[in-house]
Formats: sequence, C-alpha cells, structure tokens
Amino acid sequence: MTGPELAAAYRDLPVAVLGASGFIGRWVVRALARRGARIAEVVRSRASMCADGEHANGATVIEADLTSPGIVDELLARLQPAIVFNLAGYGVDAHERDPQMLYAVNAKLVLDLCASRAWPPSRPWTGVQLVHAGSALEYPTGAIAAERSSGIPASGYGRSKLLATDAIRRAVRDRSFRVAAARLFTVYGPGEHDHRLLPSVFRAATTGLPLPLTSGVQSRDFTYVEDVAEALLCLGASAPQPDPVVNVATGRMTTVREFAEIAARIAGLPGRRLLFGALPVRADESFHPRVSIRRLRRRIGWTPDTPVAVGIQNAYELHRTLAVG
Repeated sequence: MTGPELAAAYRDLPVAVLGASGFIGRWVVRALARRGARIAEVVRSRASMCADGEHANGATVIEADLTSPGIVDELLARLQPAIVFNLAGYGVDAHERDPQMLYAVNAKLVLDLCASRAWPPSRPWTGVQLVHAGSALEYPTGAIAAERSSGIPASGYGRSKLLATDAIRRAVRDRSFRVAAARLFTVYGPGEHDHRLLPSVFRAATTGLPLPLTSGVQSRDFTYVEDVAEALLCLGASAPQPDPVVNVATGRMTTVREFAEIAARIAGLPGRRLLFGALPVRADESFHPRVSIRRLRRRIGWTPDTPVAVGIQNAYELHRTLAVG
C-alpha cells in the first residue's frame, strides 16, 4: 500500500486507539495523525500519557478502565469508530504478573470486542473493524514462527494473548468479523520503557556503570517501532482475510548480543561494560529460529525494513535531545 493510498484511506476517518499512551500506541496515534484521521485516544489515565502531555492535535483523550464491565459497548456506542486499534496489554513489564489482569486485559477485552453488537455500520469503510496487537509469545518456544503454527506458549502472557487470537478466529468464522490480528515481535525504538534493553544501554553510556546482561545468544526479530505502526495502519486499510493472523516483523534474526553491541557503539559505551552472562536467561523466555513474513508481504505489499543500526541511531538521537532538553 502506497503512502497516498494510506493517507486517502484514513483522512477524516473516526478511529479509536485503545492503549494510546503506551509505547506502540503513541506511534500508532502519530501515524494516524499524519493521515488526518479523527482520533480518540483511550488511556487508563491522563497521567499515564507522556510527561509532556503529548497527543495528536485535535484528538479526543478518554480515560477508561478497559477491564470494567460494559466498557467496550459504551466506548463503541459513544465513539462510533470505523476502526479500532487495540494496543492495550498487560504482562510485558516484569512486575505485571497478576493472572486475573493478564486474562482481563489480554483476553477478555478482545472477547468483548469480538462479541459486541455496538459496532457502528461500516459503510463506506472497506478495511477491517479491529486491528489487534498480538504477540510472538503466542508461538511455542523453538518453533518457526509461521501463522499456522500451533502449540502451547511458554508464558502466561503468551497464553492470554493466544486466547484472544482464538476468539478472533472464531468471530471471523462465525460472524464474519473483520479483523487483523498482528503478532508483534521484538519492537524497539524511541519511547521504550526504561527497563528494556535499548534504554538500559543508553543509560549505562550516560552513567558509566557496567550493564549486566544474559549471554545474549538468543535470536530476535528486532522491528523498529515506526515500521510497526505503519504496518498496523496498512493492515487496517487492507481487505479482510479468512485467517486474520499475520506476523509483523522483518524476517531477519539478530542476536541480543549483536543488538546490544551495536547500541553500545552508537551510544559510546565501551564494550567491556556489557557484562554478557552476568544474568540468567529467563525460564519462560521464547526463541524462534525464523519468522515468516510472507503473509504480511502478500497482504500489504511491503515489510518492515529499517536496519537495526538505523533504528538504534534514531532512538539515540531522540534520547540525546531529551537529555539535553
């Protein structure tokens, strides 16, 4: 899908973004704002937004607890969106381990979206009604990440995300619900949470302190966040498919060690301060020898292609700007 086609598709379109204050949600909002969409940013609280209060010009900001009974019907009836982007999630951060919240945010919310009768009429919108952010952790560890793969995920987070995908597939089959379930892999870039690898490298470069890491032999499909946001918009404007699940990734594997070393060089952190092997690999950590992106290429006509070094450089430049500011 070309840039002009995407702009024409979203211009003046009513869109709701759930989880708009999160890392990926903010990038989706920016991408929609550039295309002139009419955006409703649904956030847990205004305090959860960027410290500078950043949001799209003209956007409506709505505080809502997405685990509240009836909230999905209420929001759909109030906002009348042509399309919803669901970036809400729980369990990515290490302290998010409440099993009830895992189910409520990652699964029940999606079940309610699939079952709701409050969706507005879709005409003249020809894209999907819902773009849902799934996860690479829905795949079993060690398997090639291809959309038809099956198995039991290693983590509770992955299992809760898979419950949502199963509900989406049933809704597509039973009531022709128009949806794209985008499985995201290791998304990185400006705005990541402080505890993640890239901000940790930048922080070590600033403080001069050593950075304890795992061995770093795990391979990841590192995907630049701006590419992910663009792919999600393309999926939203694409024709619905019988199987809604699609991997959003680069198809290129990079080890954690290589990624950290590239980040250290860009940030000016001496390699000796990267203490590989100082931390154990998590027991529930997943890995995949390869990620299939053929379905994504067929559906939207391109795949994320920002090289890792370029994406890291972009993130570091913003990091330095904020540090100086």
